[in-house]
Amino acid sequence: MTIAAEFIGVSQVFGDFTAVDSIDLAITEGKLTTLLGPSGCGKTTSLRMLAGYSTPSSGEIRIGGTDMTRTAPEKRGLGMVFQSYALFPHLSVAENVAYGLKLRKVPKAQRDTTVMETLELVGLAHLAASKPKKLSGGQQQRVALARAIAIRPKLLLLDEPLSNLDARLRVQMRAEIRRIQSETGLTVVLVTHDQDEALEMSDDMVLMRAGRIMQQGSPQQVFPHPANRFVADFLGYENFLTAADGSLIAVRPEHLDVSAAAAAGSSDGLALTGTVTDVAYRGVDLLVTADAVDASGATVRLRSDSRSNATASIAIGDTVSLSAAAGRLVPIPA
Repeated sequence: MTIAAEFIGVSQVFGDFTAVDSIDLAITEGKLTTLLGPSGCGKTTSLRMLAGYSTPSSGEIRIGGTDMTRTAPEKRGLGMVFQSYALFPHLSVAENVAYGLKLRKVPKAQRDTTVMETLELVGLAHLAASKPKKLSGGQQQRVALARAIAIRPKLLLLDEPLSNLDARLRVQMRAEIRRIQSETGLTVVLVTHDQDEALEMSDDMVLMRAGRIMQQGSPQQVFPHPANRFVADFLGYENFLTAADGSLIAVRPEHLDVSAAAAAGSSDGLALTGTVTDVAYRGVDLLVTADAVDASGATVRLRSDSRSNATASIAIGDTVSLSAAAGRLVPIPA
């Protein structure tokens, strides 16, 4: 496993505000790593420091094993795609993609070949002569990707690149970026606040909060074993309650069964009685919210995401059974 980039004790302080708090992070070569977390968690600041647009207050950033902490952005050999895409409106698609190569004084014949190869990779070779204003949002996104990829960067940095697209196009572009990364073997660092985006696209997820790393690992490692309540909450577990032994457990809404019958859970599973406070019909499923009392005697609000016809008649004010199998109960470390 080769390390493409590394943060060693990196902090970024703005006045009294610590945006990034002494993080250690290794980014693996040839993998797609996501920096994930809510607004203000430090993910974009970390990306900007990696790109060279911001200098750390302390610590060291290495790229390819070399200290690049104070190296200018244009000398780091990185490609970057921003939220806004930042395409040049007066240049054609091909000219936009060629821009970085031209700055690097790549000979024209080689430049033209690289541009067309890259546009073919993103499926836009037929639009090489078009201007950006004639393209859809998804096409503009792919031009921005092609421009960043064309220079054959050591790392490709993506700052919330899908946030300006509609929901359906975002899903399509997730697959497109993943395909491009897989075909090229690029090392990609993606900043996002969207847990579904991170889970679907990542080889490695880095969850951040208040400038610190809460958990790092593959989606298959992180999702079923959240390191703390923040991670579980951010990944959509929603239901938190105290177990009989006093520990904190979480249950995802789709793993919590609700029915009008009496509670009937196994001895090592969850079986509570609750009162329905809200019912939301969402086409393919029904989201039922109910208040119940957990093992500690505290009232907890629980949500069940059900696709069962048995829940169709449940209404606000009903007394219901809330249950989950033991294998669906996720322990949350203190």
